Amino acid sequence: MKHSLNNRTTTFFVTAPLPCPYLDGKVERRLATELAGRDEHLLHDTLSHVGFRRSHGIIYAPICHDCDACLAVRTVVEKFRPSASQRRVQNINDDITIIETAAIATHEQYILFSKYQESRHTGGDMAAMDFVDYKGLIEETPVKTIVLEYRNVYGMLIGVCLVDQLGDGLSAVYSFFDPQDKKKSLGTYIILTLVDLARQRGLPHLYLGYWVSGSKKMAYKDKFQPLEYYDGREWAPINLLRDNPAWI
Repeated sequence: MKHSLNNRTTTFFVTAPLPCPYLDGKVERRLATELAGRDEHLLHDTLSHVGFRRSHGIIYAPICHDCDACLAVRTVVEKFRPSASQRRVQNINDDITIIETAAIATHEQYILFSKYQESRHTGGDMAAMDFVDYKGLIEETPVKTIVLEYRNVYGMLIGVCLVDQLGDGLSAVYSFFDPQDKKKSLGTYIILTLVDLARQRGLPHLYLGYWVSGSKKMAYKDKFQPLEYYDGREWAPINLLRDNPAWI
């Protein structure tokens, strides 16, 4: 199917049904298009603003015919205030050094990535990725993308976050960290640093991907309030959704 977006014709395709990565027993289908051409940055921004997400050179949104549990969400940066537990996470990790690098894969990153997958996602598709696959995850991007590396006091790499830069915010594409250091709550810390980075750059939003009703994997995003979700027409406070009697 073809649609006209910002005076350009964009061709979309629908993926074959696959098992849902978030909800057992569900089937996922996606509406997707390739990010290609002279104005791929504009297309990326336009579609991100209506709930799409990027993976490699493709941008997609779920269009599952019997399920609408996936909601694109973003944090309103200016209004975000860390909770008491989040402030403790910031304090615990005040010895970490954050280094912004180009979107270039390294073997050091891949070793940590593999360690994370083996611990958190055993048996998943990403757990089988070799270095070439990982390199594609990091480097196959037609838009402005950076990598944040998190290093401890000894200079050891303990966390990585792949981040897209939009006109109105940052988009957290994928992050991973040392799964053995549970006391540091590195997953939470990474998002807190993204909120701070967006604020420093005067960007109003941090796009966090999909919040999935019924998925424990995605529940952490609810802690970064105020959170907005895309309802198919506009971005609205997720609290309004909870007030709806039809909320599941």
